[in-house]
Amino acid sequence: MANKTTDVFICGVGGQGILLASEILSDVALAKGLDIKKSEVHGMAQRGGSVVSHVRYGEAIYSPVITEGQADILASFEKMEALRWIQFVKPGGKVIVNSQEILPSGMETYPPTIDRKIRERVPDAMFVDALTLAKEAGHLRAVNIVMLGAFSNFLKFTEDEWKAAIEARVPKKTIEINLEAFELGRAAVSG
Repeated sequence: MANKTTDVFICGVGGQGILLASEILSDVALAKGLDIKKSEVHGMAQRGGSVVSHVRYGEAIYSPVITEGQADILASFEKMEALRWIQFVKPGGKVIVNSQEILPSGMETYPPTIDRKIRERVPDAMFVDALTLAKEAGHLRAVNIVMLGAFSNFLKFTEDEWKAAIEARVPKKTIEINLEAFELGRAAVSG
């Protein structure tokens, strides 16, 4: 029997909590006894530059890097980053995009055709207003946990397993906000 690997490609810009989301995903998989490998690229992250995290888990994982056309899920915390990395999702894979637009340094306006270009590549791409949901949960910095909730619908872990990993990773004073953000993200996208 072939080794089933699940590949999740998470992208966005610095300061959006991509690395925390990938750590929580890794914790959930590890708690289930799965082999996990993770690779991250922090391109000028502190200045709003592109950040990507490759998370691969399964029975036996030999490389932490997801190749183009291999990701089961592409979770983008920013729209332009979704378009930049969309070639990594496999045919039939899921694309979940935060509808937030963060204007890159040096650009005066945000390109108006991003949504259309994403849908040309993946017609059933799902858009989530994660910033509004994070504010509803209690803090705009919970965008990453909203997105984690959204893409958790497509991974074979229970809601309780996710919540335990979130509680173990976030500061104690923010647990309630983060759990609410997770639930709002799960409700925003149906599996």
